Amino acid sequence: MIVGQDRPTTRTLYLLDDNAEFRTTARWWLEGAGYRVMDFGDAAAAIAALERQMQVGSLTDSCLLLDVRMPGMSGLQVHDALIARGIAGPQAQWPLPVVYMTGHGDVPLAVQAMEKGAVTFLEKPFEDSALEHALARAFEAPAAPPRPPACAEFQRRLATLTDRESEVMRGVVDGKMSKEIARDLNISAKTVELHRGRVLGKMQADSAVHLTRMAMAQRVL
Repeated sequence: MIVGQDRPTTRTLYLLDDNAEFRTTARWWLEGAGYRVMDFGDAAAAIAALERQMQVGSLTDSCLLLDVRMPGMSGLQVHDALIARGIAGPQAQWPLPVVYMTGHGDVPLAVQAMEKGAVTFLEKPFEDSALEHALARAFEAPAAPPRPPACAEFQRRLATLTDRESEVMRGVVDGKMSKEIARDLNISAKTVELHRGRVLGKMQADSAVHLTRMAMAQRVL
């Protein structure tokens, strides 16, 4: 991330993650980029703070960075609570954009997050440029999620995969980590990552979550 770059200081980021060390580092990055940051390690405290800010009309030009896996309440449960309170979701007057942060093996959870209306998700560990891109999307006008390709087009892309790439794709769609897929296929994790990259390219998927959503829409694998 470019520290000190020109960015409106009125933009507020709410960061909810149970890892204190991560929050400290992320806050340093984000404040250096010009954002106002409110970080929380406790889900209930974050929800209460967001509810107070909504009541005084101070959630415009804000965004929530939300971890998927946390003790007590998961990120998905937090998102549900915000939707129920009219802070996020389609019924909110000024819906708070939500960007999820998730581990590499949490693809099915990330898909659920996108279905709840999340702007996007970041796979940990993420690059600074990926965070910048995600926040840029969050502060843009809401956009419709990408449509899955038509069945014939999806099948055409699927037919371009080799047998091994198809096996790796099944593992990705099942939410398995590379080391798990490697163990199942008796190959190295590095080889799995190479196949994974080729699969995303051939299927024209931006991420593992995008790939999974396409497969679910076509009801394949």
